[in-house]
Amino acid sequence: MTTGRASVQVEEPGRAFREAWIAGVRKHYPGEPKPGYVAPWEATPEWERASAAAVYEQVHQFIEVAEGATAKLTREQKGRFVALCWTAQIFRHFPNPKASYVADWSEMPEWQQETDSDIFEHIEQTLLSMR
Repeated sequence: MTTGRASVQVEEPGRAFREAWIAGVRKHYPGEPKPGYVAPWEATPEWERASAAAVYEQVHQFIEVAEGATAKLTREQKGRFVALCWTAQIFRHFPNPKASYVADWSEMPEWQQETDSDIFEHIEQTLLSMR
């Protein structure tokens, strides 16, 4: 477990990512989502917290280096970026993940594609509103 500044570096962006994920799942998942999909931050495994923070930071940096031009990307392009960053985190934490955990965009369920697109747009809107 991390402490001090390292904890804050994971906590804030990780929570923001997780909250956007949960909102997207609640909006797009057909039927009742699995409990793990909507578990609160406190019940999220450490690897998933670290991954959420890492992907948030990757999206944040991408938007920053593009100087906001990411607003011109399609929803699909934004979602694909989140999905690819998340897949890299899965490979980082699991040497032999299930195929469904690392599925390519075209093989992902629509609810997950929409949720990933929502996550990017949430981060983007947050950053652009701070300018």
